Amino acid sequence: MKGTRRPGAAPKIDIRDVASRARVSIATVSRTINHIPTVNAVLAARVWKAVADLDYFPNTQARALVSGKSKLLGLIVSEITNPFFPELIHEFEQVAISLGYEILIGSTNYEPKTMELCARRMLERKVDGVAIMTFGVEEFVLERFIAENVPVIFIDAASRQAPSDTLVVDYRAGIREAVQHLAVLGHRKIGFISGPLRLHSAEMRKQAFVESLWDAGITLNMAWMIEGTHTLDGGRDAMNYVLSLKDQPTAILCSNDVTAIGVQHALFEANLKVPDDLSLIGFDDVHLAEYTIPPLTTVRMSCKELAQAAVASLISRMQPANGKPEVPARAIIQTRLIVRRTTGLPKGALNDLSRP
Repeated sequence: MKGTRRPGAAPKIDIRDVASRARVSIATVSRTINHIPTVNAVLAARVWKAVADLDYFPNTQARALVSGKSKLLGLIVSEITNPFFPELIHEFEQVAISLGYEILIGSTNYEPKTMELCARRMLERKVDGVAIMTFGVEEFVLERFIAENVPVIFIDAASRQAPSDTLVVDYRAGIREAVQHLAVLGHRKIGFISGPLRLHSAEMRKQAFVESLWDAGITLNMAWMIEGTHTLDGGRDAMNYVLSLKDQPTAILCSNDVTAIGVQHALFEANLKVPDDLSLIGFDDVHLAEYTIPPLTTVRMSCKELAQAAVASLISRMQPANGKPEVPARAIIQTRLIVRRTTGLPKGALNDLSRP
């Protein structure tokens, strides 16, 4: 029979029950759970107590229809398998929740069609803003967000189609520290394993490495500049190629930590040790980097700083000061070297010092 409940089923709690328990109007309940600041503090406290007592879950979709705001932020990342992105998602969610927002996640796996599907899903859910953290310029989806007046923030490269905020990572600072660290240890034969060079961020990291070598007065050997895939397998394969060379580097800097961990595995399989046989530096400083054996020296790019800057940018776009749209802004994300235990003197350096 319509309207009957299954025996033992818990009654459905709605906003009317909350209003009755708190002894306030339905409008007061609605304004309280939507965080309207003009609600009387005593009444608001009664509403929140009633919400807790009744274990009431507000209908966020209904609230979005009434307010025109979903209280939902979109986050588009490149891939879930790279530990960097789950850590970024975690930090982004923590910041968003603290400000009363939920998040909707999309992962593109670097595929344009998947990127377009992510954008469509977010527009269907009426997100209030989107952070595109794919480390690449994905301009072909921007028109969809512009048409719906959805604020967007990019990483690394601003859109040329419309004003948007940008998070600019200072790759050069951290990579320059890494190269100088190796140079001080005595390394002059330094290689680099990049990510896929079709990615803007991978190209920028490679360029930062080349410039840092020049600054340190170290000659670039193109045989030791290898394009990788930003994956474990890519790091292993790149290192196996290096091991096949007659003239090998004494140190390698990798475009991300996952690649560096793949390099460590290849060296282990070859019965070589880090840093005795080769010094190694990663990039990102994912949490796993502390737990490799030995712990990985790496360049830190803070997920927390990225997340805070991205959310702050979107909030400022959704709630512009004085009701006026702001000019596009650029936030600089700093990088710095974290020295652990995968770097040391070049192999044979102590023997050279002991010679008369």
